[in-house]
This record gives sequence, C-alpha cells and structure tokens, in this order.
Amino acid sequence: MRHLELLAPARDLECGKAAIDHGADAVYIGAKRFGARAAAGNSIDDIAELCRYAHGFGAKVYVTVNTIIYDEELDVTERLLSELEHAGADAVLVQDMALVGRTGRMALHASTQTDNRTIEKIRWLRNIGFDRVVLARELSVGEIAEIHNAVPDMELEVFVHGALCVSYSGLCYASQQCFGRSANRGECAQFCRLRFDLTDSEGRVVERGKHLLSLKDMNQSANIERLVEAGAVSFKIEGRLKDITYVKNVTAAYSLILDDIVRRHPDKYCRTSLGRCRYTFTPNLYKTFNRGFTTYFADGRCPDISSPDTPKAIGEFVGTVKELRGISFTVAGVASFANGDGICFINSNRELEGFRVNRVEGNRLFPLKMPLSLKPGLHLYRNNDREFEKLLSRPSAVRKIPIELSLNVTELGFSLCAGVYGGRSVTTEIETEHVEAASPQHDNIVRQLTKLGNTIYECADVTLPVGFSYFIPGSKLAQLRRITVEMLEKAYTSDIVRVSNAGIRHGVIPPEYSHPVMYNIANTEARQFYADCGMNGTVPAFELHSDGSVPLMQCRHCLRYTLGYCMKHGGRKPSWREPLWLSLPDGRRFRLEFDCHRCQMNVMSES
Repeated sequence: MRHLELLAPARDLECGKAAIDHGADAVYIGAKRFGARAAAGNSIDDIAELCRYAHGFGAKVYVTVNTIIYDEELDVTERLLSELEHAGADAVLVQDMALVGRTGRMALHASTQTDNRTIEKIRWLRNIGFDRVVLARELSVGEIAEIHNAVPDMELEVFVHGALCVSYSGLCYASQQCFGRSANRGECAQFCRLRFDLTDSEGRVVERGKHLLSLKDMNQSANIERLVEAGAVSFKIEGRLKDITYVKNVTAAYSLILDDIVRRHPDKYCRTSLGRCRYTFTPNLYKTFNRGFTTYFADGRCPDISSPDTPKAIGEFVGTVKELRGISFTVAGVASFANGDGICFINSNRELEGFRVNRVEGNRLFPLKMPLSLKPGLHLYRNNDREFEKLLSRPSAVRKIPIELSLNVTELGFSLCAGVYGGRSVTTEIETEHVEAASPQHDNIVRQLTKLGNTIYECADVTLPVGFSYFIPGSKLAQLRRITVEMLEKAYTSDIVRVSNAGIRHGVIPPEYSHPVMYNIANTEARQFYADCGMNGTVPAFELHSDGSVPLMQCRHCLRYTLGYCMKHGGRKPSWREPLWLSLPDGRRFRLEFDCHRCQMNVMSES
C-alpha cells in the first residue's frame, strides 16, 4: 500500500490550519529565520501550535531552514533546529550541508534548492543521510520514474502547482549579482519577472520590452495519477507567500484529485493523514492567482510555457468584448459577473491592462473607469472573482475523522473503545454500579455517545453488546465519551515525529559541477563536510566570492525554442547573429549561452 501526501504551503499559522482543514496531509512553513522566503517567517510558538493541530489529523509539519548559512549564524541555526524539534516539527528542509546530522529526530529533506535533477545527485543525497528529496520542477514524468527506479528507497517530493522559477533552483545568482539580494538567502528580487530587450551581436532587436524569462504557473492537476505511478509520494503546492484563499482553493482542488485516485485504487493507495473534508464551495484552480497555466516539462519540451506579455496574474478566461456603448460594454460568453470583479485583457501593445467592475447588468459591465484601449473581440480574463473571494473569506471547510465506538460491560463498570478506521484505538473504563434499565436504553446511549460537538471526530458507528440492558446515567456517559476522545487525541498528538533512519556516510563523493561555486558552500562546516566526502578544491559560495564565469541562471526554458529557432526540435534557421543579449532598461546586459548538448540556456554576466 502506497501512502500519498498532499503538501500545502503555510505563510503563517492561520494558513497552515486552513490547509489542514481543506485536505492537506502535510504543510510546510518557514521558521523565524533561514527560510527560502525571508518574508514568510514564523515564531516557534506558532509552529508548535500548528504541529498540535496537524498531528490531531495525523498530518505533518515540515519547516524550511533552506538557505545557505554563514559561519556566524551556525550556532543560532543549531539552536533553532533544537527548538523546532521540541515544538514537534516532523521534518526540516535544508540546502546547506552543514546542517546534515543536526536535525535530531526530525526527518531530513533536501530542499529543491539543492538542485535535485539527476539519479547521481539523488543517490548521493540518500547516501549522506537524507530521507526525502524535493525534485527539480523541470523534470518530466519519465525522468521522475527513472529516478524512482534507480533509487527506490528515497522518498520523492514533486511540485504540482504554483509559480515557476526559470532557473534551476539553487543555481540562480542573478538577484545577488544585480540587486545584492540572494535567492539562496531567501531574498530573491525576481529578476526573471523583469522586462527585457533581446538583441543579437550586431545590436539588432529580436524582441523588444518583453518579459522573456517570466514563466506561466505550473498546473499538474491532470497529471497527478501519472506522477503517482512514476513513484512520487508527496505532491507539493507552491505558495508560502500566497494568501489564505489561495491555500484553501488549491489545497481542496488537489485533495479531491488524490481522494479520487484512492477511491479508484483502494488496494494500492491511501492518504497519509486522517479525516474527510466537506466544502462550502467548488474548488476552481483558475479562480485564484495564476499567470496562465502550463504543465512545464511533464511530457518533455513543449511550447507556450512562458508569459512574455506580463508577469502578473491573468486569472480565468470569461469571454470576449462584444459591443462598446458609452461607459459600458457587453461580454460574449457564459460567465456571470459581480460588482467589484477585477477584469483584465492584453491590449494592442501586448501589455496587460485591467479595471474594476463598478456595476453589472446581465452581460453588460460598467467599469469604474472605461479603458480607452478596450475593443470588440478582445479576450477578457477575471483575475479577481469577488463572489468567490467572499465565499472563501468565511469558514469554507470542515474536516472530521470518522471513528467507531464500542461500549462494553466490565467487572467494575463499563468501558468505551474508540477507534479510527485503519488507525489507532483507545479504551477507557469507568467504575459505576450495574443497574438494570426499566426501559430500552440503546437509542439514548447512542445519542449521548455521539455528541462529539466541536471535536475533530464524528461517529460512524456505535456498537453495544447483544442484549445490553443496563441504565447508565447521562453524566457517566458524557464522562466516558469525553475521556475517551481526549485519549484518542493524545494518541495522535503526543509524538508522531519520525526518527530518521538514514545514517551519514562520509567518503561519498558528490556529483561534479562545472563550476565549484555551484556547491553553494557558505561556511567552514559545509566546506569540511564536502572535504570529508572526498571532494577537493572547494570554493566559497557566489554570495561570498562572485565569479564572472559562472552562469547567473541555468534554464531548461530556452528562448531559441520558444521563438521557433531551435533546429534541434524542428525550428527554422535563425536570422540573427549570436551571441544574443538580454538588456534591462537601465542598460545592463546579459549574454545568452545555448548549451544544446544539455538542452539548456545559460544567462551570463556581460563579458
């Protein structure tokens, strides 16, 4: 039986609890420091509270401590890891090898920042003590299956939804180079979302003012079962900076997909946590933040993965402009609208333009301010659905764990056994005299025992011994029910932290990089770790020793291919003369290097 895990993001405690309520089997959250999203830090107390809440459902909490660490920060980081273990965290995601062996009873997960895209890398990470790897987003379903078949004892976590980095994670130095803000320190300035000109070696403009490195958002909702079959065990939603409505909607959507897979294959798969969710809304992935969707490289290289016109949210397609009339216009389509909706379109200059709906009359919309560039035939998108957002701003899901109760007669009184189907069970006994009932008590006893109120449980069945004929006071039944439920909660929340079984093995040489700086070695202990693994010639991380020969970005996204000029994939012969250059409005230029052997595009500093 394979256990499948839906892993949702938690910007904060509120988002984390919402993720659990809406079907997550685990959540990942940033600690107060050293997370790859510096703006999404949380206190130890909040993480402890989230652990208590999640563990009640058998769900887990993973904490991101996945930046590179400087020497003066090692002691603070070690204290943080100890605090996280005490708070009940189940695993820690790390990038810096100085933290290997320091996570105590918490499992050790290799963040996607460690650049996990080859069989050799995953095998090395297993050998040095990691329990799980978060695979690179760029991998295809087939490549994931190859890794699983080659290293079957390593847990594989895959991203299935959300924003995409154009560079392989952990190997992007553009933000550090251009703005002094390191992506490997959680301070990415989103260089890839900027507007560029693309010119050739003779200064001819190939593309002007486009967001050439900005990708659409990932959506693998149609590929989840294929990813399961490929060997992935955890399905990760990106979004530790996203708001609670995003977390609710996207988590619910993917939870329903996993539930359907389990329902159709009950002998092969099950969820890793407990409980059934009931929603007050119908999840719709197009109704929350998205830049348009792509399956990225799930089936290999494919066109239309980028969003060159805008890096902003587009949302769902809602129709086309039919007729303009003064301060209003009509929409051809079947969507319904509400006052306050946010509508956008791509204007004739290929720029995103938007407006707020002030009034609605059927399919006629009255913008707060009529856009001058609106024309019949333009495609319209809704990037803010007012009614949907209002629905999700309220309590929108209830998650309950079905339990079975069994009442029995004991020598000194009565006992109540409460069990979770396929899970744990507890038994409580109270002492009270056996009094024969003057009338049947079955219905009253069932009614009293199933009053589970605001607990996380709901009663699926109550059984009493055949011929049960005793009277039990309501107060005794309530006491028996309360104590039993408390014991069941403690059984799941007391200690579900998994002890990592992986042992650290030195002398295992890591896969080789073309540039030693790419090991991201930022402290003496990481340097010593690599030396113990048998690697010679370590150099400091880019953040400590900028090296102009190192690519600022290594991308599977390729502008040659996107523009139709990749002859390897059937494109036409380029009319430009290389090298090509990306230029920012302030004049800074970045040379493009096409590594066709690896099917990779590198973004280099000007040289």
